[in-house]
Amino acid sequence: MADREIKSINDLWAETLDVWEHGFMGVDISKIIIALAIFGGFLLIRGLFSKYVLTKLHAWASRTDTKVDDKIIDALIPPIRFIPVIMGVFFAAQYAGLDDILNGFFQKLMRTMIAFTIFWAIHRALEPMSHLMRGLEKLLTGTMVRWLFKVLKVLVVFIGGAVILEIWGIEVGPLLAGLGLFGAAVALGAQDLFKNLIGGLTIIAEKRFYPGDWIKVDGVVEGTVEDIGFRSTKVRRFDKAPVHVPNAQLSDAAVTNFTRMTHRRIYWMIGVEYRTTVDQLKIIRDEILDYINNNDAFDTDGSVPCFVRVDSFGASSIDIMIYCFTKTTVWGEWLEIKEEFAFKLKEIVTEKAKTAFAFPSQSIYVEQWPQNGGDAPEMFRPPEGKKSASKKAA
Repeated sequence: MADREIKSINDLWAETLDVWEHGFMGVDISKIIIALAIFGGFLLIRGLFSKYVLTKLHAWASRTDTKVDDKIIDALIPPIRFIPVIMGVFFAAQYAGLDDILNGFFQKLMRTMIAFTIFWAIHRALEPMSHLMRGLEKLLTGTMVRWLFKVLKVLVVFIGGAVILEIWGIEVGPLLAGLGLFGAAVALGAQDLFKNLIGGLTIIAEKRFYPGDWIKVDGVVEGTVEDIGFRSTKVRRFDKAPVHVPNAQLSDAAVTNFTRMTHRRIYWMIGVEYRTTVDQLKIIRDEILDYINNNDAFDTDGSVPCFVRVDSFGASSIDIMIYCFTKTTVWGEWLEIKEEFAFKLKEIVTEKAKTAFAFPSQSIYVEQWPQNGGDAPEMFRPPEGKKSASKKAA
């Protein structure tokens, strides 16, 4: 009986040892535990590395004058913190002594993680790198540079995905050929998309407007450009409502860019009464010209025209044309200058010239009033019979 129990215990121990030695897919459980401990150790190293090394590196970058290096380090920190994870998986798999099948899988997994980290770092670094390419804005536009880096980001994602697919044995060439046929079918239904894309490129290449410009497209929109996208341009109207206008519509239409004005124009036609004398008209003209020429708000150096002339004889007024330009292009400042100018015009016409502004009116001239007993029309008197009949009916 005792021998049988001892034998049973030995068999149980033997089974336990066999399970321990073969473990998972032929890997000793002790090796699995140690491999997990190795992986956990690299995770600890990752935490210490982030806490001390990366923090000091970030503090060193913050002491420099430029902010670009800070942005680059901030962009690269997540991929760098992923490197200890890759090392943990690699050394844990090496110690576990995997069989051929598992070893091949982990090799592909390692190559995938490495490729992912590389392209992840490149993708994140493109954003701060765009700030280093400010010099390209002299050759291209700022919007074109932003578009260029957006395309580069998409290209990095595409190449990274292709590399990872090839690591797992998926041929990219036949896949692209199939996508090409699919893309041709999609392109037939996406003509407007490509038209808008080409329209956006046209807007940027011709430098029609930039983000921040005040534009007006008759019958479409008027407001401030906020963003020029691949398909549409975002314009915020003055009532703060955003409008997304297809790029093709903006590239084909006549666009007025008020931001690029060199001056703002004041064009008025003021009318004075017909009883105004020639001397009074000359006083009005000379006083207005004197005000414009002696006011720094107006441009009178000859680069833009300036006219104050008696222009025409209207239906109820003598019209004086005022045509001049202000130096400022800021709308609020321009309105203030116009207001002060209007006050001055009121003073010149009514106080200095001693005349008045005209308003639409109509005069009726009667050559002769009819005299008593002359050609005065007879007064109409209704017949007596009809009058009596009407009274009876009433």
